[in-house]
Amino acid sequence: MLGYFKKLVGDKQDKKLSSFYKKVEQINRLEPEMEKLTDDELKAKTAYFKEQIANGQSVLDIQVEAFAVVREAAKRVVGMRHFDVQLIGGMVLTEGSIAEMPTGEGKTLVASLASYLRALEGKGVHVITVNDYLARRDRELIGGIHEFLGLTVGLNVPMMEPEAKKLAYQADITYGVGNEFGFDHLRDHMAYSPEQRVQRPYHFAIIDEADSVLIDEAKTPLIIAGKTGVSNELSYLCARIIKNFKDDEDFIFDPETKTTNFTEEGIAKIERGFDIDNLYDLEHQTLYHYVIQALRAHIMFKRDVDYIVKEGKVLLVDAFTGRTMEGRSLSNGLHQAIEAKEGLELTEENKTQASITIQNYFRLYPVLSGMTGTAKTEEKEFQEIYSMNVVQIPTNRPIMRKDLPDQVFDTIEHKYQAVAKRVKELNQTGQPILIGTTSILQSEKVAEYLRELDLEIEILNAKTVEQEVQLISLAGQKGRITVATNMAGRGTDIMLGEGVAELGGLYVVGTERNESRRIDNQLKGRSGRQGDPGVSEFFISLEDELILRFAREEAEKLMKKIKVDADGRITGDRIIEFFDRTQRICEGSGYSIREYNIKLDDVLNMQRSTVYELRTRILEGRDLVPLIKSSVESFVKNEIEIICSEDIIPENWELQTLIRNLSQVLPTTDGLTAISEMSDRSRITDFVTAELESYFARLDEITENPQVLSAFPRYILSAVDHHWLAHLEAMERLKEGIGLRSYSQEDPMRQYGREGYALFTEMYHKIEREIGRQTAGIVRAIDNHTGRV
Repeated sequence: MLGYFKKLVGDKQDKKLSSFYKKVEQINRLEPEMEKLTDDELKAKTAYFKEQIANGQSVLDIQVEAFAVVREAAKRVVGMRHFDVQLIGGMVLTEGSIAEMPTGEGKTLVASLASYLRALEGKGVHVITVNDYLARRDRELIGGIHEFLGLTVGLNVPMMEPEAKKLAYQADITYGVGNEFGFDHLRDHMAYSPEQRVQRPYHFAIIDEADSVLIDEAKTPLIIAGKTGVSNELSYLCARIIKNFKDDEDFIFDPETKTTNFTEEGIAKIERGFDIDNLYDLEHQTLYHYVIQALRAHIMFKRDVDYIVKEGKVLLVDAFTGRTMEGRSLSNGLHQAIEAKEGLELTEENKTQASITIQNYFRLYPVLSGMTGTAKTEEKEFQEIYSMNVVQIPTNRPIMRKDLPDQVFDTIEHKYQAVAKRVKELNQTGQPILIGTTSILQSEKVAEYLRELDLEIEILNAKTVEQEVQLISLAGQKGRITVATNMAGRGTDIMLGEGVAELGGLYVVGTERNESRRIDNQLKGRSGRQGDPGVSEFFISLEDELILRFAREEAEKLMKKIKVDADGRITGDRIIEFFDRTQRICEGSGYSIREYNIKLDDVLNMQRSTVYELRTRILEGRDLVPLIKSSVESFVKNEIEIICSEDIIPENWELQTLIRNLSQVLPTTDGLTAISEMSDRSRITDFVTAELESYFARLDEITENPQVLSAFPRYILSAVDHHWLAHLEAMERLKEGIGLRSYSQEDPMRQYGREGYALFTEMYHKIEREIGRQTAGIVRAIDNHTGRV
């Protein structure tokens, strides 16, 4: 019945693809016409399209002809003709969805279509890749097509001069790395003059390897930090204390969420050690910060997995590529806690000056689109976080790769022995092998087993991008054995060497189930590109990280019921289902963590938007005087409400405090002393209002001079930044302890939102006072200079 209904109504995706195929037919019919055009006539189409849009046509109205133009330009410039399925991919991108296209289907060329079409609107298009190498490659390759058609193309990578960045952003299409676009956004909102900003308003973005950028990398926020002092002695002391703490006795570690907290016993030990009564008192906030970071460094960060130590320095490792992240460090003292744990010399602590999550950065784009080989399993997250649908694009040629059943073993040792044996067998035939691992540690472990069998191997981990790309591109050559972290070389096709197709193509070996099926599928997808033959096979064990984190007890029970052969191999559907179920639990856990983090950042994001909007207004000098007046009025009103509260009898009003506070935001304070004789709140309000009117009239008078007005922004911005940075630190401390609220039957998220709002209100009040104080100081200086009384 269900099948009949589906046939009757039609699958939603099939309907969408059907409409796209109709447009493809129209584009194909235009091809002979496009081929007859001279280069100049083809280039002239860009001006024609822009004129059409200026006359009210939408990009969808001109899409068919525009795609036909890009296809013809690609043939002439780079010698590549878009397949029909690539045209469909371009249509999916244009509408702001994710085009799921397997490895080797030419996603780079797909981006040329939508980026050209949306660039015709004149508002800028960002094409985002996962590393500098791919950004430069795509800018040269695909950018050549766009430049041929008369569009300007820019490149945005780290370490560029501000002027060069500004030019890159002014281009019609800008290629670059996702993180760098985010950092530029933060830096623009730290600028002290409009000229220092490089970006223009967001319009449209295409993200290559969208799942990697929007999901995998989204676990870590983008942070710009400044150096600040750190207590070396306290860091080393906390590291020594935590070293002796025991799991479940002094602290609790949740392997699923990778979070840790002290138990009551652990807290008591710290309090006894430092001779304090309550670790959670405000006065001990700094100590709590140091001990919790020491605990996280000790429990959550493993050497040669999360970081390596090289030449006395801690270098972080990218969990998805296995490369070290040069110049990157953890913020808020966590990096220093790892250094103290390893007994290294401590670097200066990074204190957050600006931050934003990947999710909230990319949600700034009115239209966001993406491409990847694996997205369907995470479609719910793409829809809920980014409002993006996933459309699976048919392959140009049928996929010929064979995905063999998983080989399951009781121990890691048996698993690695089986991997080595399989690789030895395959290598004797000359078939190339790509072995995927989850960390540097694992890749080196696998390499040991292979070298014991005298096999020549190439290891890809923590190498430069250029070497990585070269090595991964050679992985399809006859007799080649490549051991790589799963994501290494992503974005680079593995081409089969001569005679390799006859041997069965590239043989991909997975050495562990990953945190999600999506990453497993990415590894499988390295083989069998564009109809090539290929094979994938996973070797897994009950001692793998996935099982230890999410199903340790279930695995122990299962071991008693299953049969294991002499090689440690376990067979049967039951064991595979166990791994599938555990992996789904892991996927759910990962989603929950990302959802929790974004909810936390949503609280800060509303605050960030308010402060950034305020900053932009000040920076541009937009309605500056009304802003100053409203800030002063708000501060004054708030001070009167607090000090002359209806809950306090007038005799107990601290009127001298009120006079002192109001004098900070008024240039002349002689008349304020009269307040000390007043006992009626409305009378005080009327009196102060009259004082403000007089002051504001003077402010209007002196700000008529543009030179005087131009002096205000810098002073006011420094005040805003000072209090905003202090607030970011306060919010970070609040977040550190918020997880403990669940133990007292309080909703941590609600608590964080409520207390965060209270902190923000207090901070904004300080900003208003500081705006008033800085303005009063400028007015006072001008009046003193002119001799005005």
